[in-house]
Amino acid sequence: MKVIQLHKNTKELITKAAKDNREAQHVLYEIHAPKMLSVCRYYIKDVQDAEEVMLNGFFKAFTNIKSFKNEGSFEGWLRRIMVREAISFLRKRKSLEFPTEEESMPQEHVYSTTSGLEVNDIQQLIDELPEGYRMVFVMYAIEGYKHHEIAEELEISEGTSKSQLFKARQMLQEKLNRLNNTSYGAN
Repeated sequence: MKVIQLHKNTKELITKAAKDNREAQHVLYEIHAPKMLSVCRYYIKDVQDAEEVMLNGFFKAFTNIKSFKNEGSFEGWLRRIMVREAISFLRKRKSLEFPTEEESMPQEHVYSTTSGLEVNDIQQLIDELPEGYRMVFVMYAIEGYKHHEIAEELEISEGTSKSQLFKARQMLQEKLNRLNNTSYGAN
C-alpha cells in the first residue's frame, strides 16, 4: 500500500493536477471533499444529490484547473465552482423559484439566544426554507456573497435578493422561537 503525504505544497499539487496527474487530483479531492460536500449540502437537501453535485464540481474543477492562477485560495476557487454547480443543479430540476413580489424590506439582523442546537439541527432548519430563501440565505450568511453578486449569480434583482434574505431570516427566527418555546415548556 502506498502512503500519500497529505501535507504537500498545495501549489505543487495544483501544478501536477493541471498536468492530469491523477494522484495529485486524488490528494486535492481528499483534502477538500468534506468541506465541498458541506457547501453543496447547504444548497441541496438530499445528501446523494449533494454528493453528485460535488463530484460534478470536482470534475469541472479538474477540467479547468489550468485557469486557476494561484491568486487567492484554491479552496475559495473550488467553493465558487461548487456553488455554481448547486445553482445549476437546482435550475435543471426547476426547483429554484423566487417570489416575484419586490417589496422593500428593512435590513434587520436576526440574533438568537438558542444554544445547544447541533449542526444537523441548524442544517435541518435551513433545509426547511423554501428553495429561493435558502439559496439567498446560504450565499449571503454562510458564503459571504454581497447582494449584487447573488443577484448576478442567480439572475435576479438585488431587491429580490434582499427580500429573500429578509424573509429567510424571519422564517428561521420563527422556527428558532418555536424550538425555544417547546424546549422550555412554554408551548
